[in-house]
Amino acid sequence: MKIFKNGLLTGLVLQLAIGPVFFFIINLTLQKTALDGLVATLGATLADYVYITLAIFGIGKLLEKERVKKIFGIISSIVLIVFGIFVIKNVLIENFSAGVNTNSVSLFSSFIYTFFLTLSSPLTIFLWTSLFAAKALEYNYSKKELLIFGFSTGLATFVFIGTAVIIFSSIKGNIPITLIQILNLIVGCLLIGYGGIRLRKVTKP
Repeated sequence: MKIFKNGLLTGLVLQLAIGPVFFFIINLTLQKTALDGLVATLGATLADYVYITLAIFGIGKLLEKERVKKIFGIISSIVLIVFGIFVIKNVLIENFSAGVNTNSVSLFSSFIYTFFLTLSSPLTIFLWTSLFAAKALEYNYSKKELLIFGFSTGLATFVFIGTAVIIFSSIKGNIPITLIQILNLIVGCLLIGYGGIRLRKVTKP
């Protein structure tokens, strides 16, 4: 129980570093429904668990190779840029309104978009690898205890973002459509900008 609590608190602290995925999910919640937001949150959580599992089993060492790191960096940056373009395209072409069709994008799509968006930051595995290495040394955790710690740390993603989804969903009726469209544009620009900066750094000789 103590290990679980320690992992959950550690995960919640990490979630305070809000990134593009958080804004993407909140944006999705405001456009569609709380259920879409929660399904998207599940996608992000499962993606985190993929990296947590890899980190626990030491796969992070593979990414220490410059060639592998560069390939992952280029692919993930392009994915972020494409997602950003997709978001902006929806604002400019599909013209979201108060009567937005919540069936235009399925729950499965909400899950898949966010799952792959979260996976587009594979270097996050370095964070998990470093974190688990530190905890293993600090508390002398066994592999089994690291699995419990990893599970609770990943669970924090769903708890933190899921709570935010519920809060924003409850007040979205008071948020003007124009503000939602502006948020769409901001999210799109953030994704493109973040992806562009990363791509430049990765390809810089």
